[in-house]
Amino acid sequence: MRQFAIFAAALVVAGGYAARYADRATESPAVTQAAVLQPSYEPREPSTSGRSLMVESDRQGHFQLEARVDGRFIDFVVDTGASLVVLRESSAALAGIRPQPRDYTATAVTANGKIKAAPAKIDRIEIGGITVFDVPAMVLPDEALSKNLLGVSFLSRLRRYEYANGRLLLEQ
Repeated sequence: MRQFAIFAAALVVAGGYAARYADRATESPAVTQAAVLQPSYEPREPSTSGRSLMVESDRQGHFQLEARVDGRFIDFVVDTGASLVVLRESSAALAGIRPQPRDYTATAVTANGKIKAAPAKIDRIEIGGITVFDVPAMVLPDEALSKNLLGVSFLSRLRRYEYANGRLLLEQ
């Protein structure tokens, strides 16, 4: 029995090393080289590969990206603390979402306090090769929010999102 336990432990260790080697072997040399040549404080354009996207953080550590919302390009900050995708009124209008004053039925809690918000649904958000349909969102007045937020109502529909070494990986 003891020999079996030792054999099993050795097999687990060998499997771990094999997985680590396989990850390194499948890594693209161009991506590795670009990461070495580019200082980490200068964000690069997001790199996309099929249905995954790698985003570099900016100088403040934020992840900013451009997405197509119902066919219109809109800038976002990725915010894992935001439950929903949150659009400023002006950005929502660009995407054809124009809530009326009576539509502001929800209350959003922001760093500046509570504010009325309009629930909305975005038909399609596209970022690189990633497309998510029917995304719950909120629209806030422009003065309540300086940036649009790509929140968990989008992120949770991905296969995974992962932060490591100043980069955010989005994968569908």
